[in-house]
Amino acid sequence: MRGLFWEEWDIGAEFESPARTVTEADMVMYAGLSGDYNPLHINEEYCKTTPFGTRIVHGPLVYAIAAGLIFQLHLYDDTLIAFLGFDSLKFTKPVKPGDTIHARIKVLEKRETSNPERGVMKRELKVLNQRGEVVQEALQAFLLKRKPAA
Repeated sequence: MRGLFWEEWDIGAEFESPARTVTEADMVMYAGLSGDYNPLHINEEYCKTTPFGTRIVHGPLVYAIAAGLIFQLHLYDDTLIAFLGFDSLKFTKPVKPGDTIHARIKVLEKRETSNPERGVMKRELKVLNQRGEVVQEALQAFLLKRKPAA
């Protein structure tokens, strides 16, 4: 399977990922890998005293899961050169263990580069929970392969 070349990303096009439930195991593994043992993520008793009332999922973990869900669409297979970064990333609502999230992207703009074999695509990312609430949103840029000259 081949992903979309730069020319095939139409401005305004939208894509939606499958959904996935964020589990206790995800949170424990992420805390161990990252070293982020903030009580908001690992201490249920402490969290009962916070406005959230329970533990919340690490924001970067939510993003990582959403990125993986988008990559399951195979839009970038063999055409992605690099993720260039975020123009913004906002955590708009908490995600709690047991919440089910999915991602939606929308192509916002494209521009050619000085290298005719590459182009930049900017997209909006929204991560939504099972209630359709946006829990994260971002503006991102990607460097993509262009179609080979015929």
